[in-house]
Amino acid sequence: MIRYIIVSVVSGILFGVMDGFINANPLAQRLYKVYKPIAKTPMNIPAGIVIDLVYGFFMAGIFLILYTSLPGELGIVKGISFSFLAWFFRVVMSVASQWMMFNVPIRALFYTLLAGLCEMLILGILYGLTLIPFI
Repeated sequence: MIRYIIVSVVSGILFGVMDGFINANPLAQRLYKVYKPIAKTPMNIPAGIVIDLVYGFFMAGIFLILYTSLPGELGIVKGISFSFLAWFFRVVMSVASQWMMFNVPIRALFYTLLAGLCEMLILGILYGLTLIPFI
């Protein structure tokens, strides 16, 4: 249980750091200008930190629940499998919806897909290397 809590907090912090890097770098700023008219300024940083920590707990918990169902014998393979699953449901579906509903440049959507894949792979590998079900 202690390991789960530590990994959840670490992954929540990683979520926040990676989201900051993914969204605040100069390339992202240029690509995401389309969102400027509707973006909140200033952002609610404390709420963002809490949300990312909660995401860390949920993602680590879902990984543990799905652990035995994920393909592979090694934890890292299971973590990578989980990454692709999380990427599809978290990022791909969101990008597909944005593509259908909004006039967002394709380059911005591809950036979101690639950045989201990298983010999910890092988290999945962390889970795969550190978390083992309690059973």
